[in-house]
Amino acid sequence: MNILVLNGVNLNMTGRRERGVYGVQTLREINERIAAYAAERGVEVKFFQNNNEGELCTAIQSAQGKYDGIILNAGAFTHYSYAIRDAIASVSVPVVEVHMSNVHAREEFRRNSVLTPVCSGEILGFGANSYILALESFLL
Repeated sequence: MNILVLNGVNLNMTGRRERGVYGVQTLREINERIAAYAAERGVEVKFFQNNNEGELCTAIQSAQGKYDGIILNAGAFTHYSYAIRDAIASVSVPVVEVHMSNVHAREEFRRNSVLTPVCSGEILGFGANSYILALESFLL
C-alpha cells in the first residue's frame, strides 16, 4: 500500500506557530512518526508540503494510479479552495481530510470545509495523532 501525505499552507510552520493549538512537534517530526508507524504496517508513505494551492492540486492529480490513498491537511485552503476540491473530485484515489485541531471548537470560519463533501472521511481534533488515525483508516 502506498499513501501520499499532503500538507498545505502554513503547515511548514507546525511546532513554531500557535503551539497551544498545533503542538510543539515540527512537521518533520510528525512525518517521521507517520513514516515509522507506516513502516511497521508495511505501508509506503511519501510526504509533500506546499504553500501553493496549484502545487497541491498537481500533487493530487498526479496521485492517480500511483497511490492507494491520500491523507490531506490543506490548512486554510480547506475553507475556500474550490480548486483543491475539484482536484480531489477528479481522481479516484480516496482522500482523508485531516486537521490537528478541533475546527468546530474554533472560529466560525474554520467550521466550514469545501473539501469534506468530496473526501472519503474527515479526522480532526487529535493533534498529530489525526494523521495516524487517517493512516489507520486505510488499513481497515
